[in-house]
Amino acid sequence: MRNAFSDALVNAAKADPRVLLLTGDHGYALFDPFRKACPDQYINCGVAEQNMVGVAAGLAKAGFRPVVYGLAAFVPVRVLEQIKIDVCYENLPVILIGDGAGLVYSHLGTSHQSTEDIACTRALPEMMVLSPADRFEMSAAMQLAFSSASPVYLRMGKSDRGDVHAGPVRLEGGDPLQVRQGNKRLALLATGSMVRTALDVANHGLDAEVWSVPSIKPLSSSAISEIASRVDCLITLEEHSVMGGLGSAVAEASSLTRPRPLCRIGIEDRFSAKCGTWDYLLTEHRVDASSAKDKIERFMRDTSR
Repeated sequence: MRNAFSDALVNAAKADPRVLLLTGDHGYALFDPFRKACPDQYINCGVAEQNMVGVAAGLAKAGFRPVVYGLAAFVPVRVLEQIKIDVCYENLPVILIGDGAGLVYSHLGTSHQSTEDIACTRALPEMMVLSPADRFEMSAAMQLAFSSASPVYLRMGKSDRGDVHAGPVRLEGGDPLQVRQGNKRLALLATGSMVRTALDVANHGLDAEVWSVPSIKPLSSSAISEIASRVDCLITLEEHSVMGGLGSAVAEASSLTRPRPLCRIGIEDRFSAKCGTWDYLLTEHRVDASSAKDKIERFMRDTSR
């Protein structure tokens, strides 16, 4: 998925000299192809992320198309005020890339783990929020981001969990993308890294339909309502807090018509207790496939009483 991001960025910069990449002293190996292909369109702003967003806003007002890259714990979380005032308030076409979203920077502790970035950016007016699950969604998300005349936050997990689609996809109108057929009782809606988890759960006994949600804002209320109308229960899965993320967005969208019981699987209202591998932290927070399946089965039993 990171290669798809790099390729899309290089292609966009080659096609349009107004595309500029700003980085906060991160991503060197990732941007080797960009620096080789478009060295004059690369700006290392150093460890000064707040200033970097202000620079990007100024460049956007001057007619450039800046792409701001950082770890998700820093972009957008550390620079939220600058994004709000400098970028969103002016409705500027700045693309913000948050790499390593969720728990994947596990060994570096809470300072580098980002489980609140969707909640932060969803609340900002004018901001589009994208969370691709594989290389095909990443390519489509980058195309959508560059076609937007408004701010975009694109959330990228550092760990590539493989493809969930067989080929290229299109992102239109905030519609989820179905990645598995299933029975009519249960629908799993997941985003980012958790789409693979949802597929693993569905393929091992639950026989649920699975949907990837690469566009969290906008999110099509009509599409969510249509999915809800066919099933008994909805399950959301995200490597993000259960507050303000995909689960909240689905709850809001589905409540507009005929609500369904909804189980939100994500990071509970706490920080990580320990450091360790990414797989360890998924287990600690009970968002690994085994824990997710247990939660879903318990939820189904409770709602059937």
